[in-house]
Amino acid sequence: MDLKGWNERYLAQEGEHAGTDPVALLVETAERLPPGRALDLACGAGRNALWLAERGWRVAAVDGAEAAIGILRRRASERGLRIDARVADLENGGYAIEPESWDLIVFSYYLQRDLFEPARRGVKPGGLILAIVHITGPGEEPTFKRLRPGELKGYFAGWEVLHEYEGQPKDPGHKYGVSELVARRPA
Repeated sequence: MDLKGWNERYLAQEGEHAGTDPVALLVETAERLPPGRALDLACGAGRNALWLAERGWRVAAVDGAEAAIGILRRRASERGLRIDARVADLENGGYAIEPESWDLIVFSYYLQRDLFEPARRGVKPGGLILAIVHITGPGEEPTFKRLRPGELKGYFAGWEVLHEYEGQPKDPGHKYGVSELVARRPA
């Protein structure tokens, strides 16, 4: 779906596509970390960014859908939270990830293969990347937005894998299988 389609979806169905509960893997992971700087890529309406900010994280959240960022900004304002929420087309280089600047970078149900390397460089030594992406099923070929099973881990070779899961999504509303990974950049 293109950005125009995502904007229309957020405007028409805010409740469905602008959920407020963070993904379970983020909660499980971040609850064990001291708050630091977090980057939420393709953040949508900010369910993960808001949760992190409420717990003292300094959060930057980026999405190409202006309507999603509008929802996030409104929700942050209502809660008295400061989040650096930006509209940027990630697929066309609209946001540059600062090197060694982030304690946590989140990809939640978003796949853009060419963002993995800038994200790897963007995490501080000892910092984490949390990624949840859709994967193909048996006999299916990878697509623009779905990896092969086992492929995600390959993007983080040499990193300490803290969590790895492949199978049915734990998040309602996702019908395709997922690959989850939490990896720590070597110090």
